[in-house]
Amino acid sequence: MHELTIASSLVEALLEIAKQQSSNKIVAVHLKVGKLRLISVEQLRFSYEILSKGTLLEGSQLTIEETPGFTRCPNCSYAQELQTGDMTYHFALPVMKCPKCGSDLKVEGGDECLITKVRMTLPETAEPTVSTSPHTAESPER
Repeated sequence: MHELTIASSLVEALLEIAKQQSSNKIVAVHLKVGKLRLISVEQLRFSYEILSKGTLLEGSQLTIEETPGFTRCPNCSYAQELQTGDMTYHFALPVMKCPKCGSDLKVEGGDECLITKVRMTLPETAEPTVSTSPHTAESPER
């Protein structure tokens, strides 16, 4: 259950962002999570809710956008979306060969875990403000 570790890193990163902005409340958070991370969105949401209790994140809306896995051949530019139905690569993706030229395919998307937007209230304005700087929320192992 690496979702708890990711949620813990996420909460720490959000509290740091709030501190840097002198925010007194985070209203909403938007994440972009690649399907190749094999993260259970429900478990991540549950862990986030538990860990945010008693902090300025409590009650914030967590939106999670899942992005598909995507590979491209650096040799011939062949591209394909990866399907995540086969969980045999849960710990590591196998080396994938291009079906056109045989070169190794490179993962170009679907492995991210990013904070893409944070909506917070600042003391001087009391109006929600949006931060759109991408921040990673990853487990320490990765």
